Amino acid sequence: MSGSQLAVGDDPTQKLRWGVYFILIALAVGSMTGRLLAVNSENRADSEHKFIQLRMRSLEERLRAQGLVEDAVQERLSAERPQIEAEEARQFPFLSSNDRSRWLAIRALVDHGTYEIDEIVDRKRWNSIDMVQHRGSDGELHLYSSKPPLLYTIIAGEYWLLQKLTGWTLEEKPYHVGRAILLTVNILPFALMMYLLAKLVDRFGQTDWGRIFVMACACLGTMLTTFAVVMNNHTIGAVSTAIALYAFVQIWFAENENEGNHRIRWYALCGLAAAFTATNELPALSFFALAGLALFFKDRLAWFKGFLPAAVVVVVAFFATNYVAHNSLRPPYMHRSDTDPEDNWYAYTYTVEGKQIESYWQNPKGVDIGEPSKATYAFHALVGHHGIFSLTPVWLMTLTGLAIWLTGGTLQQKQMAAGIAALSLICLVFYLGLRPQEDRNYGGMTSGFRWMFWFAPLWLVAMVPAADRLSVSRWGRALACLLLALSVLSASYPTWNPWSRPWIEVWLNS
Repeated sequence: MSGSQLAVGDDPTQKLRWGVYFILIALAVGSMTGRLLAVNSENRADSEHKFIQLRMRSLEERLRAQGLVEDAVQERLSAERPQIEAEEARQFPFLSSNDRSRWLAIRALVDHGTYEIDEIVDRKRWNSIDMVQHRGSDGELHLYSSKPPLLYTIIAGEYWLLQKLTGWTLEEKPYHVGRAILLTVNILPFALMMYLLAKLVDRFGQTDWGRIFVMACACLGTMLTTFAVVMNNHTIGAVSTAIALYAFVQIWFAENENEGNHRIRWYALCGLAAAFTATNELPALSFFALAGLALFFKDRLAWFKGFLPAAVVVVVAFFATNYVAHNSLRPPYMHRSDTDPEDNWYAYTYTVEGKQIESYWQNPKGVDIGEPSKATYAFHALVGHHGIFSLTPVWLMTLTGLAIWLTGGTLQQKQMAAGIAALSLICLVFYLGLRPQEDRNYGGMTSGFRWMFWFAPLWLVAMVPAADRLSVSRWGRALACLLLALSVLSASYPTWNPWSRPWIEVWLNS
C-alpha cells in the first residue's frame, strides 16, 4: 500500500487507535475552550478596581463636604457608581495590541461600515500599537489596522451575521462576541486540523505507539493550543497548511493516475489552502510555490483546472481587500519608506480623548527594538529563550524523522521530506539572516517564536518515522515522553495569555 497505508481489514488495531485519537482531540478542544471561556485581561482587574475606588472615594468626600446627610450620600454614591464603573472599565477579552488591532478593524467594518478605526480608538480598552496612518478616500489622515485585511474582513462577515442573529455588538458584548467568534475561527478549525493530521499520521505510521505519540504532540505539545484564546493569523495559517498538506498527499501518494474530477478537487483544495496560508504567513509563499510547482509537473491539466483557479480566487481576494481598505495593492507592512513621508504609514501622531499620542513604532521599546546581533538572535530563536527546539523539543524528533525518510523512505516520502526540509531552511534563513534589526524581535512580546508556528502540521507528519523508531525500545519511549512533557510545559506556561514571555526567558532573568 502507498505511504504505508493498510486496508482496514488488515489493521486490527485501527479502531482502537482512532478511539485514542478522538480522546486526545477532545482533551485538546475541551482544554482550549475552557481557557477561551475564562480569558480576561486579568492584569487590568486590579487597576480597574483601584481607579473605581479612587473616584468613589473622591465623590464621597465632595458629597460630605456639601453637608449632605448619610442617606443622601449613599443614595448619590449608588446612583453614580454604574457610570463610574463603565468609564473606568479596563478588563477585556482581547489581550494585546496584536489581536486588538484586528478586533478594531472588525468592529469598524461592521458597526461603522469602514476600515478606518479613528472613531473607536480610546485610551483604556479599544486601543493598539499595531496601527498605521494614511490618507483615506476623503483626503484626510485616518488610522487603520496594520494587519493584512483579508482575514479580518472574512471574520467581519461572521460578526455581521452574529450581530443580526443575536443583537450582540463588540462595544456592548465584547466577551460574548469575542468568545463566539474565536470558537469558530480558532478551536473548531483546530479540531479539523487534528482530524486531518490523524488521517496522515495513521497513513504514514508503522506502529501504534508512534502514531498515538505524534497525535499527542499535535493535540497538546505545540504552541498552537496556546494561541487559541486570541485572534491571530498563526492558528488559521497552520490549519490551512494542514488542509493543503492533506490534499497534496492525496495526489502525491495516489496509487493510480486518476485524471477525473476527484483528482481535480484535490488540486483545487491544495491551491486554495496553500494560497490562503501565504496570505496569512508571508514566508509561506515558499510553501505555496513549491507545492504548486510539484503539482504542476505531476499533472498539468489538473493543475490548470484545479490548483490555479482556486489559488487565483485567494490572490484576488487578498489584493482586492487590501485595495479597498488602503487604496493600495501593497499591504501596510510594505509602507515603511525612509524617503517618502506619505509612504511611511508607521510614522504618525494622533489624538485620542484630547491627548496627542505618537506612534509606538517611532520609538519602540524592549524586545521591539530588535536584537542587534544576528548570531545571538539565531541562537535564541533556535535553542535559547524563544527557541524552536528548546521550547518545543519534540521538533528534534522531526529532524530525525526527516533524516529517516531522506535516507530510507519511499521515493514519495523522500520527495516530501526534502520539500519540508527545504521550506524549513528557507524560512529560517529569511527570519534569522535576512531581516533588519527592527524585525529581529522574536515576534514581539510572545511566548514562542511564532513566525514558524504554521509549520506545525508539516513537522508533525515528518515526526512519524522518528516516533516509530523510538517506540521499539523502553529508553526510546522514555526519551520521546520527556521531550513531549517539556513541550507541553512550554505550551501550558502562558496559562491565560500567549502574549507573554516564554518560561525560559523568565527563568533566565529571574
